[in-house]
Amino acid sequence: MRTVFMGTPAIAASALNSLIGSKHSVEAVVTRPDAVSGRGKSVHFSPVKELALEHGIKVLQPEKGSGSLLFDELSVIKPDIIVVMAYGRILKKDVLELPKHGCINLHASLLPAYRGASPIQWAVLNGEKETGITVMQMAEGLDSGDIIMTDRLSLDAKETAGSLTGKLACMAGPLLLKALDAIEAGTATVTPQEEDKATYVTTIDKSFGALDFTKDAVTLERMVRGLYPWPGAFAFHNGKLIKFYDCEVSDVSLDGSLIPGRVNASKQGLFIETGSGSLKVNELQAEGKKRMMARDFLNGYKIASGDVMNGIGND
Repeated sequence: MRTVFMGTPAIAASALNSLIGSKHSVEAVVTRPDAVSGRGKSVHFSPVKELALEHGIKVLQPEKGSGSLLFDELSVIKPDIIVVMAYGRILKKDVLELPKHGCINLHASLLPAYRGASPIQWAVLNGEKETGITVMQMAEGLDSGDIIMTDRLSLDAKETAGSLTGKLACMAGPLLLKALDAIEAGTATVTPQEEDKATYVTTIDKSFGALDFTKDAVTLERMVRGLYPWPGAFAFHNGKLIKFYDCEVSDVSLDGSLIPGRVNASKQGLFIETGSGSLKVNELQAEGKKRMMARDFLNGYKIASGDVMNGIGND
């Protein structure tokens, strides 16, 4: 089939790579406008654009997800189907209905759970045991279209958002090709989503990583994993930023009581008390220093039992 692929980040590029190597042709790629960042205002291409350029595929970068310019471009291409994964824009009805087989979306959750942005991070943050990829027929509602097929994955006990993204990226391409072949053969079946079971998740920003030690240790440990590699979990000690990379839940306390944010630094390790339980910190990074194991941190950083950490930098 003649396809157009819409997507932006690396997980979408993985699905695109599988599509490029298949019997289906990729007539064009639609991705977000180039990002400009840094003091030098350097321009950064999305992973999807970089991959498309490597293969000589036409790249479209509209300012909006729909509109007359995009619709006109797609009308000339006349795709049989549009494939979307993590594009980051809402498509309007004219684009959704343009291809012969409509538009399909690969969403990184088991719909109807975790509709919306950041489903991978939230699966870890909420302690889910299972997630996956859903291929759905796109409709005007947010991730509300009929389900074509899914592939499931169990989360490891130490799963991070980064490791889970990598696993789902590996699953996305094969599932996409399976769905496209079924659609082309006319054997694909669709199942309406159960609206009463739908859940929605919000976008995560940099501020989300500030650890509130009045929360319980289980929640905070999930935050460390669910926010890695971006935006990362952090707190402050004497006004200096501390980033956390690996922690575990513990019941160790300094004196039998719990004071949220209070440090217990000993031969047993580095512990931070929370609203319920403690965090045993295994790997972290002090401001201006390299990432290191807790034992090395304790040998070179001035921190003592009874010190207090918090997420807002005001000790």
